[in-house]
Amino acid sequence: MAIMTMMSRTPTNIQVTVPDILPSRTPTNVQVIVPGIVPTTQTAALPRNFKFSYSLVIALMLFKYCENSKVNETKDWKECPFASFCLCKNVPGSLLLIADCSDKNLFQIPRLPNILHDLSFQNNNISRIEDGIFEKHFLLKSLDLSSNRIRHIGKFSFEGLKNLLSLNLRNNDLEYGNNSFESSAFFFLESLKILNIQKNFNTSFMPDFSDISSLELLSMDYVSDTDAVLSKNIKYLKNLKSINLSGFTGYCKMHSLSSKTFFYLPQITHVTISKCKIQFIYKGTFANMRNISELDVSYNTCLGFAALENITTDVQQSAIKILKVNYIHGIFEMSTVLKTSHIWNLNRTSLVRFEAAGNRIQRIESGALRNFPVSLESVDIKDNVFSIGIYMFDAVQMPITSLDVSQTFSSHNVLTSYIERCVDTKHTVSTNLENNWLFDIVSFYRKVKGKSVFTVPVPTKLRIVTLRSSAVKYEIPECMFTTNELNNLTMSDNAFHTWTGPITNVKSLSYLDLSSNFCSNVSKDFFSKDFINLRHLLLEDNLLGLVIPTDFHGEILQYLGNVGLINLSANKITNIPKLFFKNQYNLETLDLSDNMIDDINFKVSHMKKLTFLNLRNNRISALSEYAMQNVNLMANRNTNLTIDLSGNNFVCNCDTLTFVEWIVNTHIYLQHRNQYRCKMTNNTIILLRNPRNVHQTLKKDCMSYEGFIIGITSGILIFIFTLCGGIVYRYRWKLRYLYYMVKVKWHDHEYQSDNTEERLYMYDAFVSYADEDQTFVHNLLVRELETENAIQLCLHKRNFLPGNDIATNITSAIHNSRKTIVIMSHNYVGSYWCMFEYNMARMESIYERKCENILFLVFYEQMSASDLPLQVLELVHDQSYIEYPNDEHGDIVFWEQLRKAID
Repeated sequence: MAIMTMMSRTPTNIQVTVPDILPSRTPTNVQVIVPGIVPTTQTAALPRNFKFSYSLVIALMLFKYCENSKVNETKDWKECPFASFCLCKNVPGSLLLIADCSDKNLFQIPRLPNILHDLSFQNNNISRIEDGIFEKHFLLKSLDLSSNRIRHIGKFSFEGLKNLLSLNLRNNDLEYGNNSFESSAFFFLESLKILNIQKNFNTSFMPDFSDISSLELLSMDYVSDTDAVLSKNIKYLKNLKSINLSGFTGYCKMHSLSSKTFFYLPQITHVTISKCKIQFIYKGTFANMRNISELDVSYNTCLGFAALENITTDVQQSAIKILKVNYIHGIFEMSTVLKTSHIWNLNRTSLVRFEAAGNRIQRIESGALRNFPVSLESVDIKDNVFSIGIYMFDAVQMPITSLDVSQTFSSHNVLTSYIERCVDTKHTVSTNLENNWLFDIVSFYRKVKGKSVFTVPVPTKLRIVTLRSSAVKYEIPECMFTTNELNNLTMSDNAFHTWTGPITNVKSLSYLDLSSNFCSNVSKDFFSKDFINLRHLLLEDNLLGLVIPTDFHGEILQYLGNVGLINLSANKITNIPKLFFKNQYNLETLDLSDNMIDDINFKVSHMKKLTFLNLRNNRISALSEYAMQNVNLMANRNTNLTIDLSGNNFVCNCDTLTFVEWIVNTHIYLQHRNQYRCKMTNNTIILLRNPRNVHQTLKKDCMSYEGFIIGITSGILIFIFTLCGGIVYRYRWKLRYLYYMVKVKWHDHEYQSDNTEERLYMYDAFVSYADEDQTFVHNLLVRELETENAIQLCLHKRNFLPGNDIATNITSAIHNSRKTIVIMSHNYVGSYWCMFEYNMARMESIYERKCENILFLVFYEQMSASDLPLQVLELVHDQSYIEYPNDEHGDIVFWEQLRKAID
């Protein structure tokens, strides 16, 4: 309060110059620079009559530190402003600091300002505590002096620490017989609640605790070769709730425990006497400790289950909540049986957690499990050697929610270096192991015999089951769990080599761990419809790469539509079918790391919630176009997508230029991208720390004239094709005429050569007309020319040879006729074959008759120039034509002119 009062009256931008470590008394050479009151360019010397307040200096310095460093809310460690060899951080919501001066090879405790809340000098070489060194530290709450060389604690060692709550003196050189603790050594620690003095005494010595009656948690050593009795020195600790005598954290050796051991601690709630080499625990040891809620007697391997019966008898009327009896059976003893007599007294308690790991329990007596209280929630019985038996069905009635049966058949690895020499081990060996053992197994098989589906007995309220590292080498057959609320099932690090299933009645299961099981075969029915609520599926470190590539239709995971995490890492997977994850619409994390995948061939674009895709340490050289499009579609729906492609053997060459460009431009967060390595064309390995530069370099190296040459070549070819097409189109009729003429000459053996001086024709004229105009041709034209004037005409309906194609007949008729008469009409212009006849006649006149005028137009109807094709207009302009008059006087002239034209 004094500091805060001074702070409220202090200017807002005060600079204080003080030594790094303030002395215990007021310094004479402190300089204070107060801008606004004293110019900043000058140093204000304090007048001799100025009453300097040490608290003021501390307050000013603290204010300066907080103002400049802005550490009021920060949690980061920084160099302390008052001691460069320490690190500090601010206590949230306070101006006080936490100082860590550990591992600095200090030989003495320096004087520090009174602005500290927590102070640690752990792991230094401090040998003594100077009297009064902490006299001003009334704000200090925690002090850690562990792992030093302190030999002596004096009466004034902790002077000033009246508000200290926690003191750690563990692992020093305090020894009984050297007056390590003076009388009233804890006199000034009137508020102390936590004290640790372990790893100091190799005897049963206990210092005087009479001055720290506020103590609540005590950790100390106790070494005695006789019966353990905590001396009267501890009776002053009326508020003591927890005592830790564990041999794991200190020195502990107790031959036997009796009712005298904790006689002065009836109020105690937590007792830890693990690894204390206890040989016997007699009845009555804990009888007067009615408030005890946690008892740990683990790792006393000479006790045996005889001691467990004594313990449960003592705590039956207590407030026991947690009972730990791990490794109390001999490490190399014969397997044992957990009997009803060992635990039946617990039925009267409110026990919540029971631990009995590492006791070589092979069997549980039938009905014994029913003696656990209804309050029991958690059981830890790992590292035992359980065999199957009828007792398993007793577990259905247990009220527990958590069960750990891991490390079955292990070799007690945790205790291989810890072997006790027991005084008398007869009581540790179970003499009733063989009693009803065979009957128990036979009864079990009778219960399950004849059932097509194996029934797994499960406590009805069970939520968490752990069966890890148990060397179980079985196939998982078709099985059904009894009624349960199972939520978390861990069966990792075993040898469940084949998963056949289906597994049913697991509708509450949300977490399943089957990793490290050497599994190479998974049935498509293993994950049944009852896995509807599964959210986390861990399958890493198996051999699923042998079965996944064959699941083309995604049948293995077809019912896992709500799963959010799938871990398939380290499964030797080389390829994943496209539809393997087809139903995983709610997937958020997919781990495929440490496999042999070379590309993302499987569909992921439908995974709208996917935030992390782990492909680390695979064999991906580059992503294909499909993979990049697939991933981009997914990223468009989820902007928080992260992909880890590190540890792959990327290749940067002209073939993978698109992939490198994708790395540059993608908005997807590529985790560990600075670690990506890429093999260049010249076989050098580079880091993709700046992929844009790599892309530019690669793009330049890949530039060639190939594209230019292809473009030029394509242009030339297009030009040639266009030119040829134009020529062909321009001379299309000539080409067609030549083709049909060759065909005619080939088939007409009587064909006359053009070299003859006068050629004989079969017909005087070939009449080309539309079928719609045949009345005029057949009635008038034939009568006037052929009947009356003996002009031989060729008509397609009369003179074409059957069996020949139309084009050949037309060409032959024109070629074998002296003239060609065209009956021009609208019908004629609209007929394909009429226009074909017209153009063939033109070609005949040009190329075969040497431009002789053999084509004669007869306009049967009145037609405008717009109605005529261009090639007809050309002939109209260049040559003569005649119009049919359709009147008596005009007809005479018309027929006369037509006859002359043919002659």
